[in-house]
Amino acid sequence: MIDFETIEWTTQLRFLIALALGFLVGLEREGIKSEQKFVFGGVRTHPIISLFGFGCAWLFQIGATFVLPAGLLTLGALTGIAYVAKIKAERFGSTSEISALLTFVTGALAMLVDVWVAMALGVVNTILLSEKAMLESYVERLSKVEFLAVVKFILVTVIILPVLPNKEFTVFRINPTTVWHVVIIVSTLGFIGYVLEKKFGERMGFWMSGILGGIVSSTALTVSVGRMAKAHPERSESALRAALLAASMMYLRLLVLVWLITPSALPGLWYRLVGLSLIGFAFSSWIPRRHRSGGHEEIPELQNPFEIRPALGFAILFVLLSVVTGFVLRTIGDSGLLVLSAVVGFGDITPFILSLLQGSGTTATVMIAAIILSPMSNTIAKGVAFAILSEDARRLAIQRYALWALCHIPFIVF
Repeated sequence: MIDFETIEWTTQLRFLIALALGFLVGLEREGIKSEQKFVFGGVRTHPIISLFGFGCAWLFQIGATFVLPAGLLTLGALTGIAYVAKIKAERFGSTSEISALLTFVTGALAMLVDVWVAMALGVVNTILLSEKAMLESYVERLSKVEFLAVVKFILVTVIILPVLPNKEFTVFRINPTTVWHVVIIVSTLGFIGYVLEKKFGERMGFWMSGILGGIVSSTALTVSVGRMAKAHPERSESALRAALLAASMMYLRLLVLVWLITPSALPGLWYRLVGLSLIGFAFSSWIPRRHRSGGHEEIPELQNPFEIRPALGFAILFVLLSVVTGFVLRTIGDSGLLVLSAVVGFGDITPFILSLLQGSGTTATVMIAAIILSPMSNTIAKGVAFAILSEDARRLAIQRYALWALCHIPFIVF
């Protein structure tokens, strides 16, 4: 493997890099000349532009500092003339002209700075030019609402995270930076599942929607498919299978979060979480299909986890549960923590488990028992919710969820 740090980047090597990057862009532009009449530059012009930038940068280094901006202005004038001619011919778009300017900059940077900067610009320039059809198809399928949600969350993250104090407050050791890191990790993992569900869930039906929806929120998906089963009783078994698959994915999702946030807790948790997940998958496959649902299966709508409001809500809940957990441990002790785990399990267990891992003030045995007890009560809550909503699959749901809840006991005791 080539180690770029050990290579002596002489002027000769930098010259070859500038020439190669110019050829790379030029070859791509040459390939579309047969499709488009007005294309600025090709397999000869772009290498020349890159070498022009390289030469101007060389002169800049030896004292003729005016040459580099003058060269860029000269090329800008040429691309401007080409753009005006294109507009007169009723051809719009400035990609080729801007790409030529970037090729000049790439050639100059190959001489002036670390070579990887020039190589990155040249390669990315070529990729963006060659993958026009693919990028446009992605944009057509992209929901504007989802895009804006991601942009807003990124802005909030970039603005808030750097200004948050990275120190602990109160006796409960609340660190704002740590809290926001947890929010970002949880929201990112949920958003990955959300995007995958949007892309593949509708094509493959309930089973894939259940698996991917479990990454976002197994509770939300359980309620959604339960309502669907109530409205369409012939799909009750498929809906129950999706709910069980989503709940099974919850354990793997927790495993990934533990690994990302508190990897030191993995040795005592990973086989328990994996085991409970496999049991759930087994129960989901052990469902007789009494009815065949014809036609297209509607996939339940899930909330985008990258929205600002649910992210802030998660942060508040995480802090609140951290305080409550610390208070229970200080006043009641381990027995109080186990009771709290069972109670919290009837809601969102992720912030509770992560708050417990972040501020553990108890023994590893009690902490593991509390972590497993929480999804046990959560499993019961999901079973009750689905059974209430779906009369047709009520008996099956009670059997599967009750047996699954009982399977948690050995993992708590041993």
